[in-house]
Amino acid sequence: MNVLSPDDHARINAAIAKAEMATCGEIFCVMARQASEYREVPFAWAAAAALVAPAFLIPMGFSPAWFDWVPGFGGWTAGHSAAAQATAASTLFAYAVTQAAVFLVAAFVVSIPPIRRFLTPRRLKRDRAHRAALEQFLAKGMHLTTGRTGVLIYASLGDRQAEVIADEGIYAKVKPEVWNDALHRLTEGLGAGRPADGFIAAIETCGAVLAQHFPPGAENPNEIADGLVEI
Repeated sequence: MNVLSPDDHARINAAIAKAEMATCGEIFCVMARQASEYREVPFAWAAAAALVAPAFLIPMGFSPAWFDWVPGFGGWTAGHSAAAQATAASTLFAYAVTQAAVFLVAAFVVSIPPIRRFLTPRRLKRDRAHRAALEQFLAKGMHLTTGRTGVLIYASLGDRQAEVIADEGIYAKVKPEVWNDALHRLTEGLGAGRPADGFIAAIETCGAVLAQHFPPGAENPNEIADGLVEI
């Protein structure tokens, strides 16, 4: 189900077309629900919990006796060296069972989407969003425009991350800091629950920058279809 309505898409298309009338640059927008599934995150948290959590049981008197309820685990022991070795082995086994149980429970809990998103490190979200934006930039052929003047405006709703990817032709003339205003206006609209308004504001900002540095030539073909794609 799309987040934006047909009217929102029409408004964004019109904003891109208007911006591109004053520049030879090309603007395209992508809005993703999430940049990644982060399937490794539950296993990372589960492994950490399995390593750390059982250690807190030792001050509480952790012993194999806790597992006497398990069939075949408890029973009589004899007071000699062989029995001592058996007790040590039982303790190690009990500790391993506890670790396995903690791992499974933690992996299941962190696999719940809202919890997984909350426990995913912000740096990982930022890196995955950047990679996803680059992939979309290449997939849409933004790097194939004449003069290398393509600009991709990307937002990942679930990760709360946004990116503006500009081709090398633009980076040669425009400092990266210039795009901060576009990102600010985009995230402002997204945070207020008005994603279409956020994209339109970012498009207008990028269009003004492109018009300043890359005015249209005698011919100004539309090399990339105007619009926003929801993925």
